[in-house]
Amino acid sequence: MNAVKVLSPGLFSTVQDGGRKGFRKFGVPLSGVMDGYSADLANMVLNNTEGTPLLEITQQGPTLQFTCSTAISIVGADISAKLNDQSVNRNKVIEVKKGDQLSFGKLISGSRCYVAVKGGVETEKVLGSYSYYPGISDNNILKSGMVLKIQEYTNSVGLNATIKIDATHFSSSLINVQKGPEYEWLSNQHQALLFVNDFVVDPKNNRMGYQLNGNPIEKGKEFNMLTAVTIPGTVQLTSAGKLIVLMRDCQTTGGYPRVLQLTENGINRLAQKKTNDSIKFQLT
Repeated sequence: MNAVKVLSPGLFSTVQDGGRKGFRKFGVPLSGVMDGYSADLANMVLNNTEGTPLLEITQQGPTLQFTCSTAISIVGADISAKLNDQSVNRNKVIEVKKGDQLSFGKLISGSRCYVAVKGGVETEKVLGSYSYYPGISDNNILKSGMVLKIQEYTNSVGLNATIKIDATHFSSSLINVQKGPEYEWLSNQHQALLFVNDFVVDPKNNRMGYQLNGNPIEKGKEFNMLTAVTIPGTVQLTSAGKLIVLMRDCQTTGGYPRVLQLTENGINRLAQKKTNDSIKFQLT
């Protein structure tokens, strides 16, 4: 079988695509790639269709061995990628031969990178998506010994593209947001603080959500919040005045005020932040 063998899984590596759309009414999270900007570019450089399933790697990469020739691309965080112990460049087509090993080293910048394979990574499709999610897919992370089916590809003609990345996607601390449904529940003072304050990513950050540390944001009045719809990018305000940004694997409803809503660009950019990184909200 033409495949990628997982020799070691890394910290938190998964298979993701464009997400499990159309099932949120049943309580099924959207899932899908955390940073759609980087993932789309990884597929684009290989002429893959948008949303083709690929590997999402978080901070510490896996070691993978290819059982056939193919072409791959690596876009996103710089995790010191190597092919057969030789450094390889990101953002371009990389030819891979049978027996080659892809590994990763020190995290230099960003938080997540994407490894796309020509033709995609073939795993089980559940509810219209290949994305890993606990309780939905058979697997929720890569594990040592796993074998992921891929297509053999030996024709590199037309795959010489190198893409240019917007460097601010990784370097900028500004996260674009819009006003959330309960934004007006805040006093004018605390509305302003949302955009004046710097917030720091708490160690409690994952594919479900990012908790932020900073000066507490207080509600302008007491209220009873009923459960309401939440989507990726919803910024919730807890009773303790903390902010939680919901991400791709978030629940479909919640009981905290939705004071802000990240734009798609904002979600993608936040997905490249890690613990102790500083961010600032920018109203669009």
